[in-house]
Amino acid sequence: MTAWLLAGLGLLILLLAGDALVKGAVNLSLRLGVPALIVSLTIVAFGTSAPELLISIQAVLEDAPGIALGNVVGSNTANILLVLGVPALLATMHTSECNSRKTFNQMIAASILFIGLAYRGVFDWLAGLVLLGGLGYMLFDAFRDARAHRKADAACPEPEEEPEGADPDMPVWRVALYLVLGLIGLPLGAGLLVENATIIARTHGVSDTVIGLTLVAIGTSLPELATTVMAALRRQADVALGNVIGSNMFNLLAIIGVASLVGPIEVDPNFLTFDLWVMLGASLLLIPFVFLGRDITRLWGVGLTALYGFYLYLVLI
Repeated sequence: MTAWLLAGLGLLILLLAGDALVKGAVNLSLRLGVPALIVSLTIVAFGTSAPELLISIQAVLEDAPGIALGNVVGSNTANILLVLGVPALLATMHTSECNSRKTFNQMIAASILFIGLAYRGVFDWLAGLVLLGGLGYMLFDAFRDARAHRKADAACPEPEEEPEGADPDMPVWRVALYLVLGLIGLPLGAGLLVENATIIARTHGVSDTVIGLTLVAIGTSLPELATTVMAALRRQADVALGNVIGSNMFNLLAIIGVASLVGPIEVDPNFLTFDLWVMLGASLLLIPFVFLGRDITRLWGVGLTALYGFYLYLVLI
């Protein structure tokens, strides 16, 4: 019973922290004159990927590579099918207004790089350095875009009404407080939820690999889900989409990059034949929203969520 209560507390903390992080990110973008998409690709993405980093490092130290790798691969699949699907059930996300083609291409490149390294059979220190090199390039490119945007002073056209949650007059200390509360609360809430949910699952004899791909992956994707739900309700589609794309890149490049420096991560053959390709296929499902100007409607939400349910069914059987 205690484990269930602590898991519920973790979920509550996640929801509150997700709301705080969205408010902070949106208002920081206004304060700096930087598009919210870029802020989402850096600050928000790092904050919501923190649980994956903590879980993966802990899994490597405890010699549980199935959890470490399954956590990242499963989280990336969940980020697209579940994290974008569920918010779309609540409100249409107008992603057609977002210019995310460049970052989407970077995410696909990171996914292909990750899959290529996985075929070596192990993520060792060399693979870790390659992944972290890719992360460095991605961050440098985001910084360069942000600086160019500020110099040109060419922000995207503002809507007639300020988006909900945006306040150009918000004091700097309050913006910082929202960001700090979000960045601290997300990993704290996810840690409570994942730790206690894993205890519950292991009492039923579930393997580490299945736990990593399902329970831990969903648990560590809840920060992204909480942040994206709040962004969707606040009509901040750029934060929602940027959060997912940025988090996926962080998961592939930073999480496994750092974790593989702590210790080698053996690749289960099942990842090479199924899970990695499901992850890539899920990523390609974003093409209509990124390149064809489609919004993520409730119908798309139903489809994405149903696909994730089917994926879980295949993993569990």
